Amino acid sequence: MNTEFDEIRPYNNGEIKQVVEELLHDRQFSRILKGLVPWLPQFLRNALIRTAFIGVNSTLDFQMRFMKPVVKYVLHRCARKVTFDHNGIEPGEERFTLVSNHRDIVLDSAILDLLLAKAKFPTTCEIAIGDNLLIYPWIKKLVKLNKAFTVRRGLSPRELMESSILMSRYMHHAINEKKENIWIAQREGRAKDSNDRTQESVLKMLAMGGEGTPAERLKNLHITPLTISYEYDPCDYLKAKEFQQKRDNPAFKKSKQDDLDNMKTGIWGKKGHIHYQTAPCINTWIDELAHLPKTEFFTAVARRMDREIHRGYMLFPGNYVALDLLNGNSAHSNRYTPADKQRFEQYLEQRIGLIDLPQKDIPFLRGKMLAMYANPVINKEEAEG
Repeated sequence: MNTEFDEIRPYNNGEIKQVVEELLHDRQFSRILKGLVPWLPQFLRNALIRTAFIGVNSTLDFQMRFMKPVVKYVLHRCARKVTFDHNGIEPGEERFTLVSNHRDIVLDSAILDLLLAKAKFPTTCEIAIGDNLLIYPWIKKLVKLNKAFTVRRGLSPRELMESSILMSRYMHHAINEKKENIWIAQREGRAKDSNDRTQESVLKMLAMGGEGTPAERLKNLHITPLTISYEYDPCDYLKAKEFQQKRDNPAFKKSKQDDLDNMKTGIWGKKGHIHYQTAPCINTWIDELAHLPKTEFFTAVARRMDREIHRGYMLFPGNYVALDLLNGNSAHSNRYTPADKQRFEQYLEQRIGLIDLPQKDIPFLRGKMLAMYANPVINKEEAEG
């Protein structure tokens, strides 16, 4: 058995039953289950879960049996509409590395899995997740059951290089040997201001595995730009709060509780319309850039990826209202009604009201929140210009 990737890979099929037993004996996980079905005693909850796991022999089975209904329930409660346009990629033998902008810590990949299954793709995605989010043992177990492989954070330069090589080798292995799709964000962490830009370091990491030139190595992964659009970002006020905290204290760092609050709010907060849009696989155009020197090559690929992601935005009236409010004009007033504007301004005021800071700088916070909703318009107009 290949043990090279044991440190970072999702669970193998033979490990699932043991992990489930460990989860059922985890006190924190038991409290989570109790919160979902508080009327059931623990022995009945555990018995039901064990019964439900009969016939679950793979991580894909786990996703379809457990994660799919959970995500559908969340979306039923918290989203008005969910749409998916997989233009440029179709279900079949080929597997894809979907590289997207990053909106929500938990749901970006979970919703994608649901949409791929609904669109009859033969499998879902293995997902890259930072180990900084694996705050408790039960979270690590749950995400590895959900086909997650871990990205190590906070490393020295030497450790980072070794970790990046290992992760790249694993991703090439997952695509070509395991025949899995992969989801990875275009940058480390979420773009708090929604100004989505692909980090060249992500592309360089992807090209560390495989064989051949950088272009050939990237082609081997069948990289596909993916755009995620939310009408409302449930964490918008938390992101604005963090901007002020970092402004007032440059050394500020989020706590574990902050990360948990972001995950919980992202899952259960109001989202409106959610749209996923794929662009064609980069294999259709990457050869045009293959002649460039290596440093210029990764810059050019990143900028082209950005353009494809920005073109894929679905924009909503609130995005256009935000840009006009930010600029103090009505340049995009043909894209919204007076009622849309009033609704968004009320939404903005309500969200700012949720921010609990001792010296709340309302003009600063308002500007940051407007920028979050305006930047997709700015970037899409530039990409299509």
